[in-house]
Amino acid sequence: MNLIILKQLAILSAFAGIVLGLVTIIPYVSFISFMILLLFLSAFILVYLKQNDLIGIINIREGCIYGAVIGFVSFIAFSVVYTPVLLMLLMAGISALFNGFTGLVTAWVYELITGQKKENDQNNSIDFEIK
Repeated sequence: MNLIILKQLAILSAFAGIVLGLVTIIPYVSFISFMILLLFLSAFILVYLKQNDLIGIINIREGCIYGAVIGFVSFIAFSVVYTPVLLMLLMAGISALFNGFTGLVTAWVYELITGQKKENDQNNSIDFEIK
């Protein structure tokens, strides 16, 4: 095993994993980018290295090991980027849902206690005065 090639594979696959982690957030592209990550990324990276003469002739055993390294490193990088963003968007959505409901209940209780109701034509009015 050539350690220089393994370092190149790790760097390229980490970069590709980060890019695919960002692209997978887009709803209509997410399935395609995730399938590229799981199935075809090692082929793309090995072909790129071969076209740029960064890798010589590899046998089947080396191809298997290189593919495993690419798959492992790229999925770790993908998870580091995708999971926090996904959890952030999920938690932001949950927070928006619960705070929207709390705001609705607060306005309803305030309306019930004071008996004052804002009419539909008062949407552009100012409720306070600056002196």
